Amino acid sequence: MKIRIISVGKIREPFYLAGLQEYLKRLRPYVRMEFSDGLEEKTDARAGVGELERLLDREAGRVLNLIKKDELLIALHLQGQELNSLELAEKVDIWQQSGKSRVNFVIGSAWGLSREIIKRADCSWSFSQLTFPHQMAVLILAEQIYRSYKILKGEPYHH
Repeated sequence: MKIRIISVGKIREPFYLAGLQEYLKRLRPYVRMEFSDGLEEKTDARAGVGELERLLDREAGRVLNLIKKDELLIALHLQGQELNSLELAEKVDIWQQSGKSRVNFVIGSAWGLSREIIKRADCSWSFSQLTFPHQMAVLILAEQIYRSYKILKGEPYHH
């Protein structure tokens, strides 16, 4: 199985990119990881609700074009289910045994995710009720996937 992190927003800050690359490197012994970013639409910060919905729909089209029918889609957004690290590890184990070729974790841009992505998702997950910059959310996600594999392998890691 492969895992792909899809960040609609671009990872621009070097310190987030360095952290992400470190966790992707740490994950190599456990799983084939892929990363995709920069699918966001450019918009004016003063855009209205209708324009933002069209923007999210265009971003959704780009994201959904990456995901095949036999792949899992995990949407990260505020209304998703909160999981602790042990619960996430259990889900990762279930997804590994699902027979699906890839698990795709999707993190939206600054404007979030479209309803279309959330509807297509096999699982919706929220880190917490706090709001994080999408670049930080990607780093947190990579760390939590790494933590999941450490838990599943019974290897020591900070709890």
